[in-house]
Formats: sequence, C-alpha cells, structure tokens
Amino acid sequence: MIKVVILGSGNVGTHLFKAFKNNSKFEIKQWYSRNLKDISQYSDFVKITDQLDQLEFADMYVLAVNDDSIHDLSTQLSFTNRFVCHTSGSKPIDVIDLKNRSGVFYPLQTFSKESEIDFSKIPICIESSNDEDMITLKNVSKALGCSYHEIDSNQREKLHLAAVFVNNFTNHMYTIAKEITDKSKIDFNILKPLISETVNKIYKLDPKVAQTGPAIRGDNKTINKHLLVLKSKKHKELYELITYLINNLEHEEL
Repeated sequence: MIKVVILGSGNVGTHLFKAFKNNSKFEIKQWYSRNLKDISQYSDFVKITDQLDQLEFADMYVLAVNDDSIHDLSTQLSFTNRFVCHTSGSKPIDVIDLKNRSGVFYPLQTFSKESEIDFSKIPICIESSNDEDMITLKNVSKALGCSYHEIDSNQREKLHLAAVFVNNFTNHMYTIAKEITDKSKIDFNILKPLISETVNKIYKLDPKVAQTGPAIRGDNKTINKHLLVLKSKKHKELYELITYLINNLEHEEL
C-alpha cells in the first residue's frame, strides 16, 4: 500500500484525494490545508491538518498548490530526506527545497472541482531526483491506471506551453463564440457537434492538415464580413491575428 500525504486543497489536490481515497492501493495518511474550512467536509474520510510540523510519515508528499507557493511550502516542511513532489507543469523539479528528495507528478489535464475526472485516462508526466523515487512515481501511476511519461523539467515547460494553447486558449475561443451566439439569441449548443468533430479530427489527422475555414482558403470576402460583424476591437484584433497566422503558417517559427 502506498502511503501519501496531500498538501493543498485546490482543484488538483481535491481530485487527487478522491482518486487515492477510492483506490485500495493507497492510504492517505493526511491532507494538509492552510485553511481547514476548505477540506473540513472530508474530515470523516481522512485526517486533516493545518499544522506542517504534525505531518505523519509517508512514502510520498504531494504539493498540490499553486506554482508560486511550491518553494516556500517545501522550505517550511519540518522533516528531511523524504520524497516530496509537486504537480506543476511549469515549475522545475529543483523548486523543491533540497533538504528533501524531489520529484514531479504532473497530471496533464484540466481540473475543476465541479467536474469528475477519470484518472485512468490522464497521462502523468513524472520526474525524480533519483531512481528509487522514480519507481515510486511509476507505481503510483500504475496503481491509478494512468499512462506515465518520463519528462524532464525543460520538456515539461514546453509541454505546459502547448497545453495552454490547446486548453486554456481554446476554451477562451469558446467563451467568445458563446458571447456572439448569446447576443444574437442563438443556442450555443448548436456549435457543440462542430467542436466535437474538430477535436476528433486530430486523432486521425495532423492539425495542420485538418485546418479548414476562410483563412486557409483565402476567402477575403467572408473574412471582411466577419470583421464588420465583430463589435469588440480586441476581438477584431484577435480574428485578424489568427487569420494572418493561418495564412502564413508555413513561414512562422516558434
């Protein structure tokens, strides 16, 4: 049985708690939060604490906190030479204080407390400062039924950047699209089959090959009509920039 302590009560920490709690291969020794109110509803299922000096021994301590808090939290831990890992996509492994063994357990997924997550469908990016702890990370991934990928800090930074484009930026496009449909009293749900098909295509085609629309066709009449319809200056600028990038895809470099 893998003994874990979770530190952090945000989206990732909450979903990790649920995944570990419902899996007989894990024992959650404790769940730490600076504000006990955030996790008090789970006190019947796990020991909760807001005291770092009272953390029990575990095989792995998971810092599921915001990126800017990882280093400071790791320095406040009262123990030494234990395995401490963070869940960040953008922070390097060495952000964890050197008094403990460090690792990364980064679930590449978008998390919201209101949305249930099946961990067996999430790729886990793992990194460790030594081989023994890497085995622990692999065992945790296997126990959750996840695929795992050994990815170093430099690679993970680039992967996180790519994830922002496919998830956060794409979702913002949905937000703009819903604003357009709402203002015209059109049901946004009409667009959902198109959204699904767009996503499904990339399982079969390279994204560049799958590109369609007025920009790739050079359909300037349609493009100009769209620009006339858009009232927001920022939305117009965004439309023009993306249209330009699609038109000049072969010439752009990261």
